Amino acid sequence: MDPITRRKYDSRARVIKAMGHGTRLFLVDELSRGERCVCELQELVGADMSTISKHLAVLREAGIVRDEKRGNQVFYSLRCPCVLNFFACVESVMQTSATQAVELAR
Repeated sequence: MDPITRRKYDSRARVIKAMGHGTRLFLVDELSRGERCVCELQELVGADMSTISKHLAVLREAGIVRDEKRGNQVFYSLRCPCVLNFFACVESVMQTSATQAVELAR
């Protein structure tokens, strides 16, 4: 694999890795409904603020979300809403796997 191709796939892997945690998937799903301040997201998840901030930083560094500071609060929104297509794909894989497991059990 040439260096340019490797960088392309490494960049894809960073985005996928950023999505590879249940809490981060939840945060993305919540942000699909509109922007939220960190305090709202913290309350929804039920984790401490530093944990939520770390998850949001991973998503921001991967280019999935953006932040905007307003006064003392930081608001997050989806930078690339097309990431929600990933959710549909994951659901399809899960459905296919479940269907196959049922068929094998017969």
